[in-house]
Amino acid sequence: MYQLLKESYSYLFEDELLKEIASVGIHRKFRQDEILIEIGEQIKFMPILLNGAIKILREDENGDELLLYFLERGDTCAMTLTCCLGKNKSKIMAISETDGDLIMIPIEKMEEWLVKYKSWRNFVFESYNVRLLEMLEAIDTLAFMKMDERLYKYLTDKAKVLGTSEIANTHQEIATDMHTSRVVISRLLKSLELEGKIKLNRNKIEILQF
Repeated sequence: MYQLLKESYSYLFEDELLKEIASVGIHRKFRQDEILIEIGEQIKFMPILLNGAIKILREDENGDELLLYFLERGDTCAMTLTCCLGKNKSKIMAISETDGDLIMIPIEKMEEWLVKYKSWRNFVFESYNVRLLEMLEAIDTLAFMKMDERLYKYLTDKAKVLGTSEIANTHQEIATDMHTSRVVISRLLKSLELEGKIKLNRNKIEILQF
């Protein structure tokens, strides 16, 4: 596990901290489409992502979901940090976009390292800042963008996170992430294809412009 940590976090953390994380952290592999955190779950560990991609969502009282942001290699979730420090139940759902690995760090160590390691403190504060900006961007997208603009942003953001120009999602999966209907998404995807921004293939969407 130490080697995996070194590959993903040596540019952020000193060797002493990496060894501590390796000694107390729990290594967990996950598969695509696995639910990693449920809304209402008591958070006892803080996850840091070694590789792969995870989407963070909110859910309303009817069970409809809304995508907040994506996590990729080297990231952690600010919403999880908040729950850890406040010993609150999770307010978000985390679902894996790809296969990957993460390290689960016990809450008590997370708090101890805030005092002990400046690099860890900087990492936590920077994670808060980045995730806050992403949530503000999500709010701006909902408030000010038209649905076709939101859809194209969703597709390009996802392509960047996954590191590929092809997205293998069904129209219904995209509709669920964007809190709308499959019919609307299918119509807008066709419009984006006519504009030359994407190409619709069987079970795949190719992004032609970034």
